[in-house]
Amino acid sequence: MGVETYLVCCDCFRGIRYLSKNCKERFVLIGDLLNQEQLDIALLQEVWCEKDFLFLKKKLSSIYPYSHYFKSGFIGSGLAVFSRHQFHDAFLYRYSLFGYPYMAQHGDWFGGKAVGKVLLNINGLKIHVFVTHLHAEYCREKDSYLPHRVVQAWELQQFIRHTSAAADVVILGGDLNMHPDDLGTRLLRNYTGLQDSFSETANFDGCEEGHTHISENPFTNTDNLVPFGGGIRIDYILFKGSGEVDVSCESLSTTKGPVPGHPFPYSDHEALTAEFLFTPTTKGNRCSERQSGCVAGICASMLES
Repeated sequence: MGVETYLVCCDCFRGIRYLSKNCKERFVLIGDLLNQEQLDIALLQEVWCEKDFLFLKKKLSSIYPYSHYFKSGFIGSGLAVFSRHQFHDAFLYRYSLFGYPYMAQHGDWFGGKAVGKVLLNINGLKIHVFVTHLHAEYCREKDSYLPHRVVQAWELQQFIRHTSAAADVVILGGDLNMHPDDLGTRLLRNYTGLQDSFSETANFDGCEEGHTHISENPFTNTDNLVPFGGGIRIDYILFKGSGEVDVSCESLSTTKGPVPGHPFPYSDHEALTAEFLFTPTTKGNRCSERQSGCVAGICASMLES
């Protein structure tokens, strides 16, 4: 018996009103996209203004009746969740290190970097979904924020481990601002057991090598991407199952540049879409006796405005 679950992660909108280019238009387009896709969960990042969250909440209400905005710092964490399934709980944990207040031009400190979590119970399966956005790198050669990201990754894995011990399925979507082999990424995966959708799927369709931050994007600083051939992979959909259910990534894809019919993309990063297959294990008491299709599906869209 198999169960298909979908997760869409579109990395953060660069959504700072009056500063971001085409901000209003992109929020409208992202709302249109999410309504068209009819996902199960949408995970958003860099929705800095609550007015923009309320705009999306109204626009998406017919498809995604449940939503939560994670408040943190002076301008908010930027994290928000929209869902077709009811939340049983929602929680935010703010990292102990998240930049410097005197580095105002970077702004990470003012957002109060954090991880948001929502709990779903779909036909008896406990689904724990996390969304986060770690501190930006800015300069890899002289990275003064490396200790901050490593601490954030350490706290993130602790938060996931200690709050999801009873979960049947764990899904993490986020802009980790770390390369796949960076210390923080390895800490996160090794201590939680989370698997990387890009590495695990046999069906990938998207930017070369799964890049989510590419030089062709007009909202990004291309100078930092030149040493890496014009693209890096710093956005992830990570997942794991449990003794109740096995989880496999059936497919993964990314968006590829501008919004159709427009000269600009949805975000400064490419969106990710992952399709998962849930298969109850032989010892899964809560799933083994169900009929096929016992879980309707989970779609999470993580967007950086």
